[in-house]
Amino acid sequence: MIRIRHTDESPHEASEINVTPFIDVMLVLLVIFMVTAPLTTVNVPVDLPSSTEKPTPRPDDPVFLTVKADHGLALGEDDISADALPGALETATKGNKDERIFLRADKTVDYGTLMGVMDKLRSAGYLKVALVNLQGQEEGSEAGSTPVPTGGNVAPAAPASGATP
Repeated sequence: MIRIRHTDESPHEASEINVTPFIDVMLVLLVIFMVTAPLTTVNVPVDLPSSTEKPTPRPDDPVFLTVKADHGLALGEDDISADALPGALETATKGNKDERIFLRADKTVDYGTLMGVMDKLRSAGYLKVALVNLQGQEEGSEAGSTPVPTGGNVAPAAPASGATP
């Protein structure tokens, strides 16, 4: 007798992967990332607080370079011109290019002027620059305070605005 087999009688395995759960998971992740991505960008101007770290100890004979409100320079207590800065730094540091220069600037000095001074320091070979601020005081109460170095090694300074590297 001839027997005809029907497809319903033989057990067969499903060799296809069901991708529906994977698509569901991917869509849920996509929605989560779409919701959280705008929260990770910072586009709100914020007045950041000052650092609570203790300042680095000051050396015995620090070299202070000051940018005054009128954009003039002073090395220690002596006024100098921008052209005389490399020679005056050489004298003040006794030729030690690895000595840290403590850079102070009046708060009215614009960023471009400050970067120009840092560029002059870099071209003179002084790559260790510490920025000085008033430690532990609010913005408006500066009377009777001493400047405290808070910055570390800033090497090398970025070129001033308008200059190309």
